[in-house]
Amino acid sequence: MKAAVFLGPNKPLEVQEVPTPEPKEGEILVKVAACGICHTDMHYIDHGVPTFKKPPMILGHEPSGTVAAMGSGVTNWKEGDRVLLPAVLSCGVCHNCRIGKENICDDMVMFGNHVDGAYAEYVIAPAKDALMLPEELPLEESSIIADAISTPYHAVVNRGEVKAGYNVVVFGCGGVGINAVQVAAAAGASVIAVDVIPEKLEWAKKLGATAVINAKEVDRIDKVVKKLTGGGADVTFECIGNPKTIQQAFSCIRKGGRTVVVGYTAKTVELPAAKIMFFEQEIVGSLGCRPVDYPRIIEMARIGKISVKDLVTARFGLDEINKGFDLMREGDPNSLRSIAVP
Repeated sequence: MKAAVFLGPNKPLEVQEVPTPEPKEGEILVKVAACGICHTDMHYIDHGVPTFKKPPMILGHEPSGTVAAMGSGVTNWKEGDRVLLPAVLSCGVCHNCRIGKENICDDMVMFGNHVDGAYAEYVIAPAKDALMLPEELPLEESSIIADAISTPYHAVVNRGEVKAGYNVVVFGCGGVGINAVQVAAAAGASVIAVDVIPEKLEWAKKLGATAVINAKEVDRIDKVVKKLTGGGADVTFECIGNPKTIQQAFSCIRKGGRTVVVGYTAKTVELPAAKIMFFEQEIVGSLGCRPVDYPRIIEMARIGKISVKDLVTARFGLDEINKGFDLMREGDPNSLRSIAVP
């Protein structure tokens, strides 16, 4: 099969012919329809973030496709079934899995990190983890549900506990943040989107934001938010991974409010402990998505509560996959999410 192989940091992915994997007991072979091109992969390529499996390996953790073959013991799938594969696989037996926190499984396995991923014509997956995609959803574009939509869903619904009528602020309208906007809006919240790129803010308005703030055009984002919300947001989401914007997101919440950190940063962030204590304010982290939530997200997309197709703004064949990463590096303001189509 053809695959875009990661050879190490600061090197472009190299398209090679590699052996097509064969499914073992309990596994399925999936013919990849598409795989989302994600910033996480760029961290491996550009920033030297190590993968658990050492290169050479195949990246890509947002796949959709069809079942091509089944290993022994697989009875719940047949050839041709349309499937979505979650970005992260859980073990099901560790303490966190047993208490319903599979997204922080002690022995998690991630496509394109621990095992070969889906920048390839085929990928192997445990049959128990695959999810059925209904015919109403486009097969290629639905690949982004695996991470770009499921991660903000978990952040909004489970960690932010957003309810109808809440005032919500989302910092960063990239691939994850823009979906935090539309999921929060679908939950019935009034959403304020914050970014520095006008085109991203226009997208936010199209996907449900009731107000937008260009951070370059105001001195104090918290003052603007408190004026718009009558005292501060119930929940804020930081979807960038920047100490400054984490601090800004925290400064925008009301007494008893919550800030959810979705973006990744390795840097230390200073926050006022007195406010956390005296105003009963919370700051929580959010990682990935629980398996139990994927069918709910798929159903929301099926009935049109959240958009999938409109979010895919570019697609690249495997031979052109490095152009997809170049587009991400350039920060094209009109680009939301790109997919690789083998």
